[in-house]
Amino acid sequence: MVNATHDPLRTRRLAIATAILFGISTMFPVAAGLATNTAGFPTWWGVADVLHAFILAILAIALSARIGHSITREAEAATYKAYRVLTHGILVFLVVFFLAGNRVSWNNCLTGFAWRAWLLLYTLPAWFTAVLPRPLG
Repeated sequence: MVNATHDPLRTRRLAIATAILFGISTMFPVAAGLATNTAGFPTWWGVADVLHAFILAILAIALSARIGHSITREAEAATYKAYRVLTHGILVFLVVFFLAGNRVSWNNCLTGFAWRAWLLLYTLPAWFTAVLPRPLG
């Protein structure tokens, strides 16, 4: 049963905005990991990274709070399938580490990837509840 205290359309929009910001926010650790000299980044880069991360965390918390414990069975099934695919990301990172380990500044990106991965896995059931079509009746 979906929590009747929230508007499904607004919750869906919040979920989509969170997903878009998640994609944008993930570009910051990618760029930091591939950069040879992060000291050469403009000063606004760090501010933009932290601002995007903060807004992403607020949106994800708001989405989870809005959905609450009203995770649908369809969302649980979709989340399980997504987890089965996303866990392969660990192996992908391991391969990248072995093949391109010296060309990636792990100290500049690993923390950013780690907390974003945690946030993704934690909020995925709420996200699927918000975006999947509801069964009739």
